Amino acid sequence: MLRPLAIALSLAVAAPALAETQIPQSQAEISLGFAPLVREAAPAVVNIYAKQVIQARQTPFSGDPFFDQFFRSFGDTKPQVQNSLGSGVILSEDGIVVSNYHVVGMSTDIRVQLKDRREYKARVLLADEESDLAIMQLEGVDGLPFLNLRDSDGVEVGELVLAIGNPFGVGQTVTSGIVSGLARSGVSTGNARGYFLQTDAAINPGNSGGALVDVNGDLVGINTSILTRSGGSNGIGFAIPSKLVGQFVKQARDGFDSFQRPWAGMFGQPVDADMADGLGLDRPGGIVVSDMHAVSPFLAAGLEAGDVILEVDGQPVNTPAEMVFRMSVVGLGQEADVLVVRDGEEQVYSVPLNTAPEEPSRETVETGERSAIPGLVVSNVNPAVVGQFGLPLGISGVVVEKPGPVGARLGLNPGDVLRAVDGKDVGTTKEVDQALRKAKKRLTLEVQRGTQRVTMRFRL
Repeated sequence: MLRPLAIALSLAVAAPALAETQIPQSQAEISLGFAPLVREAAPAVVNIYAKQVIQARQTPFSGDPFFDQFFRSFGDTKPQVQNSLGSGVILSEDGIVVSNYHVVGMSTDIRVQLKDRREYKARVLLADEESDLAIMQLEGVDGLPFLNLRDSDGVEVGELVLAIGNPFGVGQTVTSGIVSGLARSGVSTGNARGYFLQTDAAINPGNSGGALVDVNGDLVGINTSILTRSGGSNGIGFAIPSKLVGQFVKQARDGFDSFQRPWAGMFGQPVDADMADGLGLDRPGGIVVSDMHAVSPFLAAGLEAGDVILEVDGQPVNTPAEMVFRMSVVGLGQEADVLVVRDGEEQVYSVPLNTAPEEPSRETVETGERSAIPGLVVSNVNPAVVGQFGLPLGISGVVVEKPGPVGARLGLNPGDVLRAVDGKDVGTTKEVDQALRKAKKRLTLEVQRGTQRVTMRFRL
């Protein structure tokens, strides 16, 4: 467990809220630089070596930049071992470790090496591709060094930070910089979609999953990606805030294997300068509600289409990704105070935070060998399905969960909504299954993909 440290170079930096930094008192203290901080923090940052067995198709065009995209579904599949290298952070003395999903999320063999060269096997407890986070448990350990989580809402632009990780596999490395920006929710980096801290501390391949720590040795973020054209660091790196990491650890300890987000059941868009005046705002900001599901918790709490959401749990929100982040860090089963502007007047609503309801039942069906599309997995649309696939709020019918090998070759995608089979409307999974069993030499599907409807015709 780390104690607050008095480190050099904090002389010109304003101390963040609640931090107890001290000004160096002598030339000897100044000459230490970041050494005391690194000495305390580095043992809790680990190197991760992961293996994943994938089924790769072998074709004469494999690797070709043009033809490969057309022949991905042809040829025999052969198992191949895919290796990944990254970093991780120990968060408890009993071996809870956080890293990135793209480092360990789908791996079957994970080895974690500590700074003192001890190695342990690890298993993934919870993984989430959308947030690019994974929580692991080391096997047979106790008394490990670990980092404390700092509330990332207290982080300010300009604070000194260190990035600790294993760039390019050269071994544990430390780089320094500052927090360059907060609430970076307008970027999509790799698998991650959401809300980031930005830093100019050098982050390179292999740093993924490593620690971003403040001057007291507390974790403020998990390094996840960079913006670059060359592949190296250009001073624009992104870290997942520690407040979200805390919720991942909580859900992992509660037994979840995938991250459960509170469901908003609404669509909204950022308020720009052209919209602000008409919505009764003195400046652009917030999210204007455009549509709500019939069982949305925001609707039940009293919000209406046209309302502008300014804050969630006392924190400003200016994009949908920011609002999802704020709801996620409040946590499931809690209530969030939502500040809303309606007709120029501010009001506060208390919104319960829960996952999307699974009512009515999905009644999931997988088609059999006698079906025109064997191996197709379909479910009835309900609020949970709407949230899972990002479907239009008022949609109903049958959604494709997994197209299966045949369905994928025919062009079906997860999230497609089946409207009709051979000219006959279908509204339930049973009706889809029966219609596909009756199909003979030709098959016609009417599919809704997003807001577009397409007709697909096949010869069986």
